[in-house]
Amino acid sequence: MVQALVKLSEDTNRVLNVVKAKHGLRTKSEAIELVTRAFAEELLEPELRPEYVEKLAEIEKEPSIPVRSFAKRYRLR
Repeated sequence: MVQALVKLSEDTNRVLNVVKAKHGLRTKSEAIELVTRAFAEELLEPELRPEYVEKLAEIEKEPSIPVRSFAKRYRLR
């Protein structure tokens, strides 16, 4: 585990205290980890499993069917 001494603005400190209280966390370190994980999930794209990438490649090789009107073809009107 890495330890760091950080300087926080008053607003950031307030936000971390709210996160800490809302989620029942004991320390600001836990609050920082929670906020960081939530941000990372949105920011970072998860890697696709190799078997799924292979399946997608197979699907892309399949012939496609031209459809002029999706609604008409599938009787939606």
